[in-house]
Amino acid sequence: MENKREEFLYIIKDLKGYMFYLKEMGIEYIPVSSKFITQNSPDSKALSPEELLQNLRKVIGNCRKCKLNKGRTQIVFGVGNPKSEIVFVGEAPGRDEDLQGEPFVGDAGQLLTKIIESMGLKRQDAYIANVVKCRPPNNRNPESDEIESCEPFLLKQLEIIKPKIICALGTFAAQTLLITKEKISSLRGNFYYYHDIKVMPTFHPAYLLRNPGDKKLVWEDIKKIMKELNLKGKGNG
Repeated sequence: MENKREEFLYIIKDLKGYMFYLKEMGIEYIPVSSKFITQNSPDSKALSPEELLQNLRKVIGNCRKCKLNKGRTQIVFGVGNPKSEIVFVGEAPGRDEDLQGEPFVGDAGQLLTKIIESMGLKRQDAYIANVVKCRPPNNRNPESDEIESCEPFLLKQLEIIKPKIICALGTFAAQTLLITKEKISSLRGNFYYYHDIKVMPTFHPAYLLRNPGDKKLVWEDIKKIMKELNLKGKGNG
């Protein structure tokens, strides 16, 4: 019964994101396809994942759907390989990200880069994004209405990229994707599913900067991801 409830919630979330996208595109009817128009509209058949992501960024434009637009320097969309087998999802941009327009470029971003490299990958081999695309004031936690406004964009990014694994970094990324209120400490270390994509929740790099003793727990999570992706790695976290 619980599985059916979760499936229903996912369907509602997809439909909500789809309708939001149609509204932004100025479309007043619902196409027959049940997938997002970014993938299956007649005009998008020949488009690459990179082009689809570029189109999505154009749709976002100078978004003013929530109050975060008032304090941001710029929207932080996402960066990396549009065909990546792994997507790292954080919660929201910080000061450095807001200034540079790229997710995870501050101290936490440097740590994430080291984690990616320890997997035997380069940063550009992965795709990196956040649930919320604009910096919350003073780096506070994103609020529920802000997540609700921005979430459809992340879901469409995942639809386009089709990764094998999503690594959800921190509480808000994990709770958003898994539709749960469970704490990250309870969720981490186990695989869950976002549709047919495996999701591994783990601690956010910013948390690790404050609690370096938990790096070993994240490395255990990362090793499970590496096993799924058949990566040998070259470090111990």
